[in-house]
Amino acid sequence: MFERVTFRSSRTSLIRTRAAVLAAGLGASVALGAGVAVAADTTAASGAASAAHAVQAQAAAQAEAAKAQAAQAEKAAKAKQTAAAKAAKAKQAAKAAAKKKQASWVSPVKSYKLSASYAANGGMWASKHSGQDYAVPTGTPVVAVHGGTVVKAGGNGAGDGPAYGNAVVVKHSNGKYSQYAHLSSVNVKAGQVVKTGQKIALSGNTGNSSGPHLHFEIRTTPNYGSAINPASFLRANGVNL
Repeated sequence: MFERVTFRSSRTSLIRTRAAVLAAGLGASVALGAGVAVAADTTAASGAASAAHAVQAQAAAQAEAAKAQAAQAEKAAKAKQTAAAKAAKAKQAAKAAAKKKQASWVSPVKSYKLSASYAANGGMWASKHSGQDYAVPTGTPVVAVHGGTVVKAGGNGAGDGPAYGNAVVVKHSNGKYSQYAHLSSVNVKAGQVVKTGQKIALSGNTGNSSGPHLHFEIRTTPNYGSAINPASFLRANGVNL
């Protein structure tokens, strides 16, 4: 009876031992599976983070490139605006200069008809014509074509000879001289300072003249024989003839 009980106990212990081993093995398998799952989840999460970081980096690079392109476009637009403003300013300055230049020189008479021109041939002159003739009635106001100082005024061509009749010569700041001849009367005297457009005489028919007109010269000296083309000179200084 006692031996039988002992056998049964031994058998029961063996069964329990086997069950414990099986349970331990099952637990180990479960733990191993859980570890593998955790490792897989960690790897996936790491990959997703790397991909997200790459996307963010690409987006940041694209944004930076777009920003640089916008800055460059803005700079180009500003440069274009600056260039346009400079061009407009230069154009305005050129217009102002042209207007000032035109205002600084004027025609010696108004409402005229151009007749004998510079260097024209004719029996009225000992050589070629030395000035530009303006056909106007006697008594037409004659004005200084530019501001200056009267250096000659009076009869006998103001010292240049009787062919000029009554005459006036004005010296200008650029070194040139303007001469007005065949006058009916002279309203200025030598040494007098005159302004552009100021009346200095009245036109006439004195001296070697075939009819009422103004004989006008531009000279390089105050005396006869130094004349240059007066029409070209006035046009070059903004006067329309």
